[in-house]
Amino acid sequence: MTNVQPPTGQPNNAPQNDGLLQDNAATQPPFVDEHEFNIRLADNDSYDGLTFEVIEAEVAEGKRVVSRGVYLAPNLITTLSLLSGFYSILVSTQGEFYKASLAIFLSAILDGADGRVARMLNAQSPFGEQYDSLADMLAFGVAPAILIYSFALQPLGRIGLGCAFVFTACGAFRLARFNVQVGTVDKKYFVGLASPLAAILVTAAVMVAIDHNQWIGQYDTLVMFLFAAWVVICGLLMVSNVKYYSFKEFDKKKVPFVVLIIGVLVMSIVLYDIPVGILAIGIIYALSGIFTTLKAKAWR
Repeated sequence: MTNVQPPTGQPNNAPQNDGLLQDNAATQPPFVDEHEFNIRLADNDSYDGLTFEVIEAEVAEGKRVVSRGVYLAPNLITTLSLLSGFYSILVSTQGEFYKASLAIFLSAILDGADGRVARMLNAQSPFGEQYDSLADMLAFGVAPAILIYSFALQPLGRIGLGCAFVFTACGAFRLARFNVQVGTVDKKYFVGLASPLAAILVTAAVMVAIDHNQWIGQYDTLVMFLFAAWVVICGLLMVSNVKYYSFKEFDKKKVPFVVLIIGVLVMSIVLYDIPVGILAIGIIYALSGIFTTLKAKAWR
């Protein structure tokens, strides 16, 4: 039998490639070209049969490795947020606008919870980030637009349709820009109004109109045009370059005791009329970013 000689310059005891990407030189800094890494990532699995699996690249201890599966807790919370947004769309089309508004508020609460749970459990992953963005697109880009269109803009015809679509499109632009700017902007600030906050501004306005219909209903035409302008403004704020404080580091710092007292007073005012209070706080927050941006430009 003929002996097969190893290639010149390669020792007889050279380790064989076992197909695991983490043992490949591509995982050692400096990393190989991104395109080559993706090819090796695809080659790492045969994808035979009917399988349900997520295979993604992660950086662990300075090495780029392949991981399988998803983190359960944060992705289940994101799924609940997605479900809540989906439910809001369904009930909006059925004329149950208050239920639709509450569902969007629930989505916003869940959206804030999934990120915190992921950080607490060290369960962050590329899949989770992309899944969260897709859920946000439905819950904070599509659901509020359908809500306000069904509630106030439908009688305006194509004008109302166009205004609602502006909000949805701006929500998509905002999320896409956020994804590509992760790691390149200061985490203390949002560039543009965050999509959950924009959705809350639209939703709170609808709830205020429902609760105070006895006097808002007297100006139906004016209210429709005000809603049309409001939804466009909220959409444009999402894609603006106005910086908004993110409060991501707020819970790690001590504040004067008087701030706690002010917080209690604000909550008391909000509890008197929750939709009006939330809308007022949202408007103040939206104006704060515009004010600080104009102030910074004036000092230059």
